[in-house]
Amino acid sequence: MQREISSLDVGWWVVSHEHKLWLPKGQLPYGNAEENGLVGSTGSLLGEWQGDPVYLICENRPQEMGSLRQILDQDVGLFQLAGKGIQLAEFYRSHKWCGYCGHKMHHSKTERACLCQHCRQRYYPQIAPCIIVAIRRGEEILLAQHTKHRNGIYTVLAGFVEVGETLEETVAREVMEESGIKVKNLRYVSSQPWPFPQSLMMAFMADYDSGEIQIDPKELLDAGWYRFDALPHLPPAGTVARRLIEDTVALCRAEAE
Repeated sequence: MQREISSLDVGWWVVSHEHKLWLPKGQLPYGNAEENGLVGSTGSLLGEWQGDPVYLICENRPQEMGSLRQILDQDVGLFQLAGKGIQLAEFYRSHKWCGYCGHKMHHSKTERACLCQHCRQRYYPQIAPCIIVAIRRGEEILLAQHTKHRNGIYTVLAGFVEVGETLEETVAREVMEESGIKVKNLRYVSSQPWPFPQSLMMAFMADYDSGEIQIDPKELLDAGWYRFDALPHLPPAGTVARRLIEDTVALCRAEAE
């Protein structure tokens, strides 16, 4: 439920607007509302982190708005709460008006939803399912540099689920489209909320079946097979991609032994 933030409120502050996050001094702000200049803002309780409340405020700050990726090295629980806040802020921003009748929307007082009092439509935040998969070939793992990653990071393949697809079909299609190879022995590993922009990553491991690497230049800058003891620059710890790589590298090392 939204309310006016008072000088008595203390905790973590997720202040978001247009997929950006307020990061004074490059950090997620913590402390009382007054010292952070947030008294009088409209906010809501987002969750709790290590015994302290985490508040969401949907507004633009004049300075120091940055990307959620800047706090990727934070503890995974706090990072995910900040990502949740960004997704909710964008949901509220994009649902000010009813898509059916055009009337103004209102926030629900009982759940995270937007309501139209005119036509009674109820809208919930939408999540885009996607897959991410690590592929092993003996002592090697397939790693690629994506066009959206300009920092030299090599990671595993990923892609969004299309209408009418199973997760298994998505893995097969995305891997073929991006790298030109076929996989087998698909195994589910875990999932991770991923707020870029509003995804749920479902992680898999698979084995190489057949084919030669032929990258899709629209998606990848480079791709190749890397031996477990000669890896390129990898994604940061705490990401599901890094976990997949580390689990696959362990299998590659066992294969070598």
